[in-house]
Amino acid sequence: CLKSNHELDVAKAVVSKYKEDGVLPSSGEEGLWRAKYIHDSAFHPETGDKQNILGRMSFQVPGGMLITGILMAFYKSPLEIFLGQWLNQSFNALVNFTNRSGDKPLPNSVILTAYITATSLATATSIGMNKVLGSKAPPLVGRFVPFMAVAVANMVNIPCMRQQELKEGVVLYDEDGNKLGNSPVAARNAITKVTISRICIAAPGMLLTPILMERLEKMPRFRSIGKWQSCAIQTVCVGCFLVAAVPFGCALYPQKQSISVEKLETELQESIRAKHPERRLVYYNKGL
Repeated sequence: CLKSNHELDVAKAVVSKYKEDGVLPSSGEEGLWRAKYIHDSAFHPETGDKQNILGRMSFQVPGGMLITGILMAFYKSPLEIFLGQWLNQSFNALVNFTNRSGDKPLPNSVILTAYITATSLATATSIGMNKVLGSKAPPLVGRFVPFMAVAVANMVNIPCMRQQELKEGVVLYDEDGNKLGNSPVAARNAITKVTISRICIAAPGMLLTPILMERLEKMPRFRSIGKWQSCAIQTVCVGCFLVAAVPFGCALYPQKQSISVEKLETELQESIRAKHPERRLVYYNKGL
């Protein structure tokens, strides 16, 4: 996420030139791979559009650590919960929209409705869980409430921001990138896997950091630290975990997924088999 627009455009030009003509850059194969890594971190795999920097997966570590640090330090009062979860779900909504599957532009009304629905439901879920569990649970368990709220909220946020895919389906391709149709079944598989991946990304930092803080705050030096000092410590801890968790979560399910033709909608199966009778697998972009 630290590359300039010029560097991103150069990387895109190198990758596009190789795809079209098979021409390697002057820096050779190593330069091509470097350009591809930069290209893939900033451009949508289907539309080719440059993604919003705050929504890129390459921004997950700095963005995620700041927001998660705030969530875990300010989690007791309803106002803290509301502001923290609103900030978190707004960020998640942007990430989910930026990394959605499909190449069709969405109308602004659909984007706005999905954002409001996702953020409202996720924030209400988070406040409800904090109110029910936070007041009855032991102090350490209370520190885990933000993670439980985030996990449940992800189950709401991701489908809401990608509801268009659930209605119309994700685009299916063959090995050569030729479009074969749209499948809501594949969309459900994609969104389920993305949700699991996001929870896995959040889990290490949000489950292990509370245990560390519980021990630190028993030490004389840390007993009197304020919320902002606690927030800073937790932000650094979460950042360290995210450095490993983000690549793991993204690699848990490859972005290019395959699905058996037999598992698709009946009409789509018939359409594919009529043109490609020997085909057993089709492919789609899962999103991130």
